[in-house]
Order: sequence, then structure tokens, then C-alpha cells
Amino acid sequence: MTPDTPQQRVFLALWPDDVLRGRLSWLARQLEGDGRPVPAEHLHLTLAFPGTVPAGVVSGLIARMRSVEVPAIRLRLDALGYFERPRIAWVGPSEVPETLVELAGALNGICAEAGVRMEQRPFRPHVSLRRGVTRFQPARVPPLDWMTDRIVLVESGKGGHPGPYRILASHPRT
Repeated sequence: MTPDTPQQRVFLALWPDDVLRGRLSWLARQLEGDGRPVPAEHLHLTLAFPGTVPAGVVSGLIARMRSVEVPAIRLRLDALGYFERPRIAWVGPSEVPETLVELAGALNGICAEAGVRMEQRPFRPHVSLRRGVTRFQPARVPPLDWMTDRIVLVESGKGGHPGPYRILASHPRT
């Protein structure tokens, strides 16, 4: 890879529909404490994070993601949490469906097949709600039900630098 090789910053995720996106955005604004709400158009649940990769790898990821069987998954987002080091407040499922864990594993596998060196850390499904949080207030949240059967490959930013999100591919196609 040379310095001139085009780069893209990408991730594979579950993408909420507009109704759920609105509810998640409302929840992000209602949380006690500090930090800034994640923009509504950035709300998602990451399944695999290849990160910044050569643009040629992205086309390989798109082809490989189409071979993954995407089951219908019912999630209940009912647990509020906090990641201290990145200072992120999030909502996620208190009970993680095995089909979600298997899907995340399959997507991490296709990233590795495409030549991406993936971080080895436990899968902790969540939707980031607020960033820059220094004072997290645990609270009960109204459960948000999410029925999903589609994954997306998203580019975040341009030229490998963070920025606005753009869906590059969806599977199954909608």
C-alpha cells in the first residue's frame, strides 16, 4: 500500500428504520449528564469494524457480505451502559440473541477473509447515544424493540478520515 492508495473508513452494522431512529435520537437527548447526542443519521449497531482500509478491500467486503445469511433478529434495547475510556453512553440488549452473536462472527470472518486485520475483543452490541460523556447517570430506559433482517456496509467520512456516514451496500437489498 502506497501513500497514494485510496482509503475508506468502513464498518458493517444493523441500521435502524426511521421510526426506531427517531426513538433512539429522543432517548439520546433525554439522558441525564453531559456529552453530546450522536446525530440521528449516525445511530446504528456495529457488527464488525474493519476501520480504514484500501478502497479495493471495500469492493471485496461488499461481495463477501452478500454471501452471508442474514436472519431475522429481534432485539430489545433495554439496557443503558457506559464505556469509560471512549466516554460513550449507549443502549443495548440486556439479553443478546445467539443469532446476533453468530452474525457478528460471520461478518468479522468475511473481513478477515478480505485481508483485514480485525481486533480481537468481545462483541458488546450497543447503539452509541452520547459521546464525550464524563458524568454518566445510570437510569432505566423504556425498552425499544427492533426487528431487523438487513446489514449495511457504511463509509464514515472520506479518504479514511471520520465524517458523515454513507451506506455503500445493503444486504439483503431493500
